[in-house]
Amino acid sequence: MGPKGKPGRLQPAPENFLSADLIDQISKQGLDNSRRQFLRQSFATASAALVSGGALAAADHPGAAGEEAIIQLPQHSKTLGNPVAHLPYGLPSKHEAYLQRRESPGLTRRRESSIAFTPLQGLFGIITPSGLHFERHHAGWHDIDPASHRLMINGLVATPKVYTLGELMRLPSVSRMHFIECGANTAMDWANPAVPSVQYTHGMLSCCEFTGVPLSLLLEDCGIDKSAAKFVLAEGADGASLTRSIPIEFALDDVIVAWGMNGEMLRPENGYPLRLIVPGAQGVSWVKWLRRIEVGDAPFATREESTQYIDLMPDGLSRQYTLIQECKSVITSPSGGQRLLDRGFYNITGLAWSGRGRIARVDVSVDGGRNWTTARLESPVLPKCLTRFNLDWEWQGKPALLQSRAVDETGYVQPKISELRSVRGTRSVYHNNAIQSWRVEAAGEVINVQIS
Repeated sequence: MGPKGKPGRLQPAPENFLSADLIDQISKQGLDNSRRQFLRQSFATASAALVSGGALAAADHPGAAGEEAIIQLPQHSKTLGNPVAHLPYGLPSKHEAYLQRRESPGLTRRRESSIAFTPLQGLFGIITPSGLHFERHHAGWHDIDPASHRLMINGLVATPKVYTLGELMRLPSVSRMHFIECGANTAMDWANPAVPSVQYTHGMLSCCEFTGVPLSLLLEDCGIDKSAAKFVLAEGADGASLTRSIPIEFALDDVIVAWGMNGEMLRPENGYPLRLIVPGAQGVSWVKWLRRIEVGDAPFATREESTQYIDLMPDGLSRQYTLIQECKSVITSPSGGQRLLDRGFYNITGLAWSGRGRIARVDVSVDGGRNWTTARLESPVLPKCLTRFNLDWEWQGKPALLQSRAVDETGYVQPKISELRSVRGTRSVYHNNAIQSWRVEAAGEVINVQIS
């Protein structure tokens, strides 16, 4: 985002790779960990301002003009406002209109199979508003009549059944918060920094509270053959009939057949009236507009797992049936496309997540990985859910290299891009969970760079 909270121009980041001399220069600055000193300095001087992708983090320095504005009551403090329920369904303020999902022009041949990225740089906490949840479709979306929609369960079950939405909603339900990340998130940065902002590098990521019935309950209701069942096939009702194989141990664990998201029904572009929730798995397994679950004794080798969403390895073979989204993190502010307007105190903030469980720790570096400081993890810290982290930082007006490195409860450490390439090579597209780097220029601009 550019100055005054307006969208900045998208343009390639200059000087993508950094020299060792520059990293050494930044490293010598160090990181002051004293929160008390930070806050004292912050309040003793005028607050530093940062223009981000969300609301303005700070206004211009208050002075005499600011005091006068407080004394002179504005019109809205002297008149009646809009009545209750003026808008039957609430909308954001008109002053926040720039905070939007955004497409990347030309990313796909048709917009029906394109992507709309979540503006991570402007969000707080861990919950993604329903209207900003990222979109990825294979044949466009439909607003399906819930009265006519059906869910079939067949295959290796004693009694195949067909459920209406009403029948499903009468069953015992659960509500849980989980992240969903597309397997292609950060794909454009495999080789070089290709996009300028965190919205485009990591914006195929969202986190919501989902409500529905556990898939295990439905499988039990149909009499699943546990001795033979190895996988389930999930099929969507979209024009692509998107299908994915899911191991039976997942299906019988925490998978949900959901109709609710963030306290209301799913949005049409997010799978209304039913979608599958597969916590920790890549987003393509979270089949939208869910119409059928088939129980089988082997993976189903569908298009989206045999020729798509695969990882081309250095030996020429392809890794198939990748499911788990590995531990990952990203600093969302300061981040690419933003600008620090003045030296002083800043809150470095970001998100961490792991498809294998809870986040155990997030370390932050301001010198390109030479030194690391453990960040604060803000509650709640939940399994397979986004975790918000924060770190106090005083910017001295010199170049800096911001990075975050997450560790999950299994002990897995988020890798550097060089470590990932040593295993996966350079021709991969999917499942890039490498450490993200943001370079802060002396003038305050924040740029997407890559440290190998």
